[in-house]
Amino acid sequence: MRFTDIGQQLRAYRLESGLRAEEIAARLGVSRAALYRYEKGEVIKLDTIQRLAELLNISPLSLLGIGVEYYNRPVGYMERIRQIEETADQILQVDGIMCELTTTEAYDTALSAALAEAAEHAGGDRAVIRGASEQILGILDARKRIYNIRKPAIINMIPVARMRHFLERGIAPIIAPKIAQSDRMRRLCRQAAAAELLHVAEVMEAEPMGLQFGLLPAAEPSSSFKILRSRDRATIAVNPFRADASPSSAVGVAMITGADEAIAAHQRVAESLWRDAVKGPTAAAAVRELVKAARAD
Repeated sequence: MRFTDIGQQLRAYRLESGLRAEEIAARLGVSRAALYRYEKGEVIKLDTIQRLAELLNISPLSLLGIGVEYYNRPVGYMERIRQIEETADQILQVDGIMCELTTTEAYDTALSAALAEAAEHAGGDRAVIRGASEQILGILDARKRIYNIRKPAIINMIPVARMRHFLERGIAPIIAPKIAQSDRMRRLCRQAAAAELLHVAEVMEAEPMGLQFGLLPAAEPSSSFKILRSRDRATIAVNPFRADASPSSAVGVAMITGADEAIAAHQRVAESLWRDAVKGPTAAAAVRELVKAARAD
């Protein structure tokens, strides 16, 4: 058993469960410090893994890294992706409007403000949603720090239709049905979306080493996924959650697996899309036209 891997998955599933570390430790009959040591890769007994799996309502095989991992909350999924990115050398992403690892400071600031306003509209769940939002922002910040140190190669493909929708709604998370976003926040979120796509256009024009964005003018994949490759493993992550989704509105099930057949199937789709993608200055010009049209509306 690779106890470091078990520890990483334990932390992701703990965040996924919404339980505090002290709650899990108390039910397990160990100290919180002992639980954190397990998460850092300390040797853990099989009967402890069994008990943890029962507490977290998952299969013991999931903690052992066997089979498919499932997450129905963004915070658990994002923490697991952060862990995988720590050793990733290549990231191939399809249908990601934003490459979360390369967003600008202005985008991050607007996202933080939008999530804060979403929490304020959450009623009695305000504290819970605010805490979950802070967790997500903290994980995003950690992921970006890892990226800036390691600089894995990234290819990101974005459908034109999704770009138009992004410009129309801005980076604003869905708060809840029938709850309107403030006018000030709506303007901020749309401005941030336009500015971020202009940043994408700049990357397309510059074509920096190890960072490529492609535009999908016709094809619109039915799901968002990324393939992360390191020296000794490959992982496919299928993600239903928007990068800017509020924890109060995110609904779906994310899937992560290292199964060869799953990786091969998604790789074939990605390669086909990349062949047809518009790239470089041509793609940049198209993105700038989209932003111009959105600002004129």
